[in-house]
Amino acid sequence: MAPTSALTSIAPGVAAWLGEGGFGRPNAGVVVDNDGLTLVDTLMVPSQWEPFGEALDALGRPIPRVVLTSSHIPFVGGTGRFWAAAFYGTRTASDQLDLPPNVAGYRRLLPDFAAEFPDELGTRPVSHTVERDVALTEAVVVRVTSGQSAENLVVEVPGANVLFAGAMACFGSAPLAFDGDPAAWAGALRQFAVAGRVVVPGHGPIGGADDLLELAGYLEACAAGSIPAGPWDRWRDRHFDRVNLERAAMLAAGDLRPPPSLLAMLGLA
Repeated sequence: MAPTSALTSIAPGVAAWLGEGGFGRPNAGVVVDNDGLTLVDTLMVPSQWEPFGEALDALGRPIPRVVLTSSHIPFVGGTGRFWAAAFYGTRTASDQLDLPPNVAGYRRLLPDFAAEFPDELGTRPVSHTVERDVALTEAVVVRVTSGQSAENLVVEVPGANVLFAGAMACFGSAPLAFDGDPAAWAGALRQFAVAGRVVVPGHGPIGGADDLLELAGYLEACAAGSIPAGPWDRWRDRHFDRVNLERAAMLAAGDLRPPPSLLAMLGLA
């Protein structure tokens, strides 16, 4: 299949691989370090990770490490393509990746890619758990946060003023907070919304602080129980609104179960 993306230079030694924006068409990041490349996430299905891997192979540098911002399939599906790397993730991501994947659920949730999910889907486990903020290399700082799930990572490149927000951000499309906390997620985004910072989201175009604040506003509306008219009216994937509202209401009631609306999407209810 022909590549649908290409490496986009953001700053010297920093690049992004940009998908097509909507859910299931994720982005990934690349940072040049002294010993090779640090990757941020690995995309989802072969039509995404194979051209990404080929573009990286063409750079002629080893890939000693990959940072996973979440355990969700758009960010970890391609881990097997980078088999020689060390994989850095949270304890939550490590626990989740040790469980059998719900292939049937992925196919229902992402019908455009259903044929690309094999019956025996395998992802690489986390090899190094990250429990606190750490300067992973001379170029890369990994920060622990939460909101999209119980624990997430983001990657900063301080020398370039770039934030790879990964699963913590989607620009131009609604998020999916089925196992996250919309209120906590919004608070984390506001902390990362630094003026002048270039932000690479997990889905959507490269943006900045204003985009993080816009997403935070949507999540705060979900936590408040209703979504008024706003900039999100032009977003994709608004069918996730119901899941996000239901999740926020259930958390407020102390109910940590998956939202029934998500189970319906997955064919489990």
